[in-house]
Amino acid sequence: MELIRGLHNLRPRHRGCVATIGAFDGVHLGHQAVINHLREKATELDLPSVVIVFEPLPREYFSPIQAPARIMSFREKFVAMRDLGVDRLLRIRFNEAFRALSAKQFVDQVFVTGLGVRHVVLGDDFRFGNDRQGDLRYIQEHGEHFGYGAGPTPTQTWQGERVSSTRIREALEAAQFQRAEQMLGRPYSISGKVIYGRQLGQTIGTPTANLQLRRLRAPLAGVYAVRVRGAGLKDAQGVANVGVRPTVDDSIKANLEVHLIDREIELYGQHIEVSFLHKLREEKKFASIEELKMNIARDIELTRTWFAQNPAQQTI
Repeated sequence: MELIRGLHNLRPRHRGCVATIGAFDGVHLGHQAVINHLREKATELDLPSVVIVFEPLPREYFSPIQAPARIMSFREKFVAMRDLGVDRLLRIRFNEAFRALSAKQFVDQVFVTGLGVRHVVLGDDFRFGNDRQGDLRYIQEHGEHFGYGAGPTPTQTWQGERVSSTRIREALEAAQFQRAEQMLGRPYSISGKVIYGRQLGQTIGTPTANLQLRRLRAPLAGVYAVRVRGAGLKDAQGVANVGVRPTVDDSIKANLEVHLIDREIELYGQHIEVSFLHKLREEKKFASIEELKMNIARDIELTRTWFAQNPAQQTI
């Protein structure tokens, strides 16, 4: 899959395509339906499929602290789109100049001048433009004048309710991982590059892999039993902490640390994927490093016990 970094990197060869646009946070079943529809239409017209996304997400741009926590990073989104067979991913930087575009200017710059679209596939809830006029009907009317088609994708439901990123965040916050998995179409995981941390885990006998989350907040917080894949690992058992490390840090930025149970492997610089299975406890600030060490040992034993009691969760 080709990544196009901004409208300024569009070339004549990129003109003529079938496109869709959205946040696609989580690339859940609803998003997958849009992408499947996109690919079917692209095959029908014998054209490339293009997904358009914003970085940062508009709500992150307007209010970074109050914006909903991301379900996935941009890199995870890229991988998910690639695995679904999308031909091109166009990443548009959301900034003040782009925010100021009207719906008409947006369509003219992105769909007509930029991509020369032949057809647009749109989810039923997407709106754009600083005047909020941009929706499916607007694109259809505009397309009649400029010679491209447009159509909706039916809403995907689960247990009688619409599948949405908001519902998935609610499930993750409540540690309802099976519910989240059913809406995502896969177990919830966070992936990233292992970076050097403060080395505290090493000094207290429980070394951890610290993941670079590249997001201010995670959609879940606490201590969890997890599976770890990547860097030669397949379904390795672990215990992970997601949060702000209140015992050792005063940071507001989320961190993910995972300790592999009964494994010693060098992971620095490697990309790993951490799948969340069961919540052990909330994140807590301890009075001392010694108390922290005792609780980590307890978390490890609880994780061992949980895996022993749930053998089906040891592999996928």
